[in-house]
Amino acid sequence: MKPKNFDVIIIGGGIMGSSTAYHLMMADASLKVLVIEKDLGYEKASTALSMVNARIQFSLKENVLISQYAFKILENFEDEMAVDGVKPAIFYRREGNLFLHDKKMEPAARRAYDMQKDLGCAIEWWSPEKIKQKYPIYENLEGIVGGTFGSEDGHFDAYAVLMGYKSKAKSMGAQFIQDEVVELLTNKNPGGTMTTIQGVKTILGETFFSSQIVNCTGAWAARLVKTGGIELPVNPVKRQVFAVTPKFKPDGPLPLTVLPSGFYFRTETGGLLLLGKSMEEDPIGFDFTWEDDRFEHLWGELYDFAPVFESLKLIKGWAGLYAVNTLDANAILGEWPQLSGFYLANGFSGHGLQQGPAVGRYMTELILKRKPVLDLSIFSPERVLLKKPIFEDGIV
Repeated sequence: MKPKNFDVIIIGGGIMGSSTAYHLMMADASLKVLVIEKDLGYEKASTALSMVNARIQFSLKENVLISQYAFKILENFEDEMAVDGVKPAIFYRREGNLFLHDKKMEPAARRAYDMQKDLGCAIEWWSPEKIKQKYPIYENLEGIVGGTFGSEDGHFDAYAVLMGYKSKAKSMGAQFIQDEVVELLTNKNPGGTMTTIQGVKTILGETFFSSQIVNCTGAWAARLVKTGGIELPVNPVKRQVFAVTPKFKPDGPLPLTVLPSGFYFRTETGGLLLLGKSMEEDPIGFDFTWEDDRFEHLWGELYDFAPVFESLKLIKGWAGLYAVNTLDANAILGEWPQLSGFYLANGFSGHGLQQGPAVGRYMTELILKRKPVLDLSIFSPERVLLKKPIFEDGIV
């Protein structure tokens, strides 16, 4: 018979859920932690379908600090997550991020650059001339007043990082099961207005109980919390990635390069280029269809910017979901003010992978009532109820 009572239940076993499970077990190995994930193959998980990026180029200080912590964790991740001598291979490549800015963007970009420098980040302001010098194939810099280059930014194998956290958490006693939570069980305190979390019901007919439950369901977050009477401004938005092989082969890796239009690309192993762009018309919903007709538009932007890529072949592509916080495109972290014991780690709007290490640690600190190493209270769910968004320039 399955155990029914747990110290902490985590709903969702992607990067957020697995990182939280790992940090909980590291903090207290005696905890009974259950992770409920509906798809342990992670075929539709945003973690596995991401183009993957880790950067310090944010204009909100807390987001920069989160990324700085992630950099430290990723540097030693393979050693720290070894289980019985077996290390995950995450292929952490710090090939840089280059954000290009036009005149309209320059004031906000300068403010962010100054803040990042003050925090000790590896960030440089490049003139158009320096951009051309570093990457001569970037021929069309018309309207570009400069660029910010983060030399320590980069990418990694997202699935390997997820499996690293999951395997390590399991080795320390966390339980992972495949099932889907369909209802939150709550109880209103007698004579009071505060409601407390009691447990969850699953699609397989199971009921599990805990007074501490964490919602790490990504793009599915809003749908789940409605069963507990919570309205969350998080939409599942389709994002697409295209992999092409160009006839021209760069001498070395190209950084993730982001144009003012929002179009971005970077090199990948095997001589590939990965392309993507978030658009206003990206559909909301649980849609994983890949639309190759969008490729012509993206190829046109790439060709205009770097004509050397005139000849290329579309190899493959995929679609995944962003959990877009429509209030302010930033994370929602912490205990829901009207449901005691129910914690949210949601609304990352495409930044979740790089924020997983810091968020897992922070959720653990909140649950165990410990003073946070990094104060992330700016992301409190209370702002959702008050409809007070965080202001951040130049969100990508």
